[in-house]
Amino acid sequence: MSAKPKPRTLAPKPAAPAAPLLADVRELILTAQQGLSRMMNATLTLLYWGIGHRIRVDVLKESRAEYGEEIVQTLSAQLEREFGRGFSRRNLFNMVAFAAAFPDREIVQTLSAQLSWSHFTAIAFPWMMR
Repeated sequence: MSAKPKPRTLAPKPAAPAAPLLADVRELILTAQQGLSRMMNATLTLLYWGIGHRIRVDVLKESRAEYGEEIVQTLSAQLEREFGRGFSRRNLFNMVAFAAAFPDREIVQTLSAQLSWSHFTAIAFPWMMR
């Protein structure tokens, strides 16, 4: 005969004096998580701008050179193998368009503290949001 599983019980309520401590520690954790999220978004936005700028200036010479298509396709395949789907050909060209729409890195850096990559793409490419 198999033993019946023990019923789950809720964790005991903390003593009343612990409630303010719990609230304070929770607030510290949540604030830190939000800060990390903002920092990560800003870092990724600057990364995407840097990739787009480098491709746009160094490879495409600020135009849509046909040979650039092949280079971007090859670069995309190599990056996807190492870093995953976020570096598809389409995403790399979105990064190029982003760098073209916001050519000043300092402006991107300032705005990236408040806006995420999604916000930038909504501003620069509103047709993508449909």
